[in-house]
Amino acid sequence: MTLLLGLGGTGICVAQLGTIKGTVSLESTGKPMHAAHVLLSPVGKSMLTNDEGEYEFRELPPGTYVLAALSPGLSDQRKTIDVAADSVRTADFSLRLAPLHESVTVTATGREEIALDVMQSVASLGQTQLPLRSAPSLGEVLESEPGIAKRSFGPGTTRPVVRGFDGDRVLILEDGIRTGTLSSQSGDHGEPVDVNNLERLEVVRGPATLLYGSNAVGGVVNAVSRHDMFHKHAHDGLRGYLTGAGGSNNGLGGSSAGFEFGLKQWQFWASGGGQRTGNYKARLGTIENSQTRLSRTNGGLGRYGEEGFFSFNYGFTDSRYGIPLDPDEQDPEAADLLLRRHSYRVNAGLRNVGFLDGIQTRLNYSDYNHQEIVDNHAETTLFNRQFIYRTVFDQKKRGRLGGSFGFWGMRRDYKVEGEESLAPPTTQDAFAAFALESFDFETWRLQFGGRLEHNRYKPAGLEARSFTGFSGSAGLSRRLWRDGAMVVNYSQSYRAPAIEELYNDGPHPGNLTFEHGNPNLTRERNNGLDISLRHQSSGWRGELNFFHYYIHDFVYLAPTGEIEDGLIEAEYFQENSRFLGGEARLDLGVHPNLWINLGVDMVNARLLDSKSFLPRIPPIRGRVGFDARHKGLSFRPELILASAQNKIFPTETPTAGYTAANLIASYTVARTHRLHIFSVNLFNAGDRLYRNHLSFIKDFAPELGRGVRFSYSVQFF
Repeated sequence: MTLLLGLGGTGICVAQLGTIKGTVSLESTGKPMHAAHVLLSPVGKSMLTNDEGEYEFRELPPGTYVLAALSPGLSDQRKTIDVAADSVRTADFSLRLAPLHESVTVTATGREEIALDVMQSVASLGQTQLPLRSAPSLGEVLESEPGIAKRSFGPGTTRPVVRGFDGDRVLILEDGIRTGTLSSQSGDHGEPVDVNNLERLEVVRGPATLLYGSNAVGGVVNAVSRHDMFHKHAHDGLRGYLTGAGGSNNGLGGSSAGFEFGLKQWQFWASGGGQRTGNYKARLGTIENSQTRLSRTNGGLGRYGEEGFFSFNYGFTDSRYGIPLDPDEQDPEAADLLLRRHSYRVNAGLRNVGFLDGIQTRLNYSDYNHQEIVDNHAETTLFNRQFIYRTVFDQKKRGRLGGSFGFWGMRRDYKVEGEESLAPPTTQDAFAAFALESFDFETWRLQFGGRLEHNRYKPAGLEARSFTGFSGSAGLSRRLWRDGAMVVNYSQSYRAPAIEELYNDGPHPGNLTFEHGNPNLTRERNNGLDISLRHQSSGWRGELNFFHYYIHDFVYLAPTGEIEDGLIEAEYFQENSRFLGGEARLDLGVHPNLWINLGVDMVNARLLDSKSFLPRIPPIRGRVGFDARHKGLSFRPELILASAQNKIFPTETPTAGYTAANLIASYTVARTHRLHIFSVNLFNAGDRLYRNHLSFIKDFAPELGRGVRFSYSVQFF
């Protein structure tokens, strides 16, 4: 049907199409803004302004569009434009320093869109926010966002927990492709990402199973790189960045730099950097063997023509981090994890192919391994080699209908050697076909889609298992007033069991258990409802989210009550479960230079048959702060509040609530071709002793004590 609608619309001639053009300038000087980002929704088109600050979108079907102008550190402006047949509309923007920025996502639908208009709940951190959160692993960077907590086995191991979901139910991506690490399998496996190399870090909360995988029940975290991965066109000239960070308490030190150079249809880019920390200090004293090290290099080139594009990218990650020692343990063994990952990416695409706006294919090969080192001896080595292909067909918008469809596949070879060889060598083959369509009207949008996915596991010496299932969703977004919308989204998804759930068998100190997998596990089936109320304007911005997920045959690790090899024996079982909760965020401008910032999130998750609460579910958390500004100076104190967590799994211990005070101050200097940001972050100002309920080692490794972090970032364009 989609094909017939698309073919039926190809008869529209160019003379019936419209144009939007204009300029973007810097308010303080009146000079044009070079390389400002201009985004056109709902078609998901974007471009950067030229040296004169000009942009132009051509061949637009008649309709209503939302146009946004964005530049790091500056105010974002949004305008609604009606385009008639054979018309030229002009929209000019003047940007200034401001406390709030438009939330933009490419993860939710595969096209760049304003977060107000997408069905899912999205959090997005940009280039001005990420240097303030320099940390050696991903969970620590994101833990202050509503609905996102961190699972931890020490600073180098933190991984995002989204709405109470962890492990295989939260997908970690780089530029829309799975990273190929093993952070989902064990509490002591980290997800190393150098945020200083990123353009944006996006989180889609709630099921994102249609575009990225049937296991993304909890959500998706997407690290969007600075190079030309999504724009798909070249930019003449040189642009780049340089950052540096240092801090007390854990001896943080790091730097990062990168550039892009465009020459006609060619684009070249390279980046590199890293950071390190020593042992950190809590109120109780120094946490031994908590040091971290991370380095990352990246480079590539691409050719971007009028009819198509091609690019190649190579990245290398090298990281080593320690597992903190238990001071009460006699003769503790110092354990480190050393990981390396090579990643090769090919992107290719065509533009304006019949009824299609474009076709894009991505091929990615990831070669990952990590060694678990005890007293300088590698006891266990894990290998994960993964090849992924993904092709997406973007439809031209015809009347009110738009969307995309495509296919995805993966070949994965997983192997463990050494003392903790929990699972046999296993090959995983997966294939999926998906589609995401939308009907856009003046005040509301209907979006629906589906994904059919097949997974097959072939473990050495054991019987192969296959799982095939369908995931689908339908959502309605309704503009209730000019800057506000209500979104209701229903999803039904399936998840195949993960390798560790099926085949692990043996001692697993990374999860503090002696695990027994269950090769007879069946697929999970989730029915989810998400409701969101949003507002974005120059005076205030807020979002209120509610979610309810019922998961049939939920897979979880259940203790048997026995002790084996000094660890709690546990088996993977299935039982129906329920996740219920929400997030709220409000940024209120009581004066153009004074904003109040409020936030809260909660989740309640339990097994329905046994009436037991699920393990490592974050407590109710809140945030209270304000942002006072004078020209380029920003002063942002805040209080982080967490309640006690007493709703616990039988093998867990309760965790006390806490209040922690932070202060961030920054100074921004904006120029036509440069942006400088100086910042200082005083964290845990009261040097409070508090513990993370989602930490496997919370009893002897509390959170960081008082410290100061400094950073400087310059971007040139």
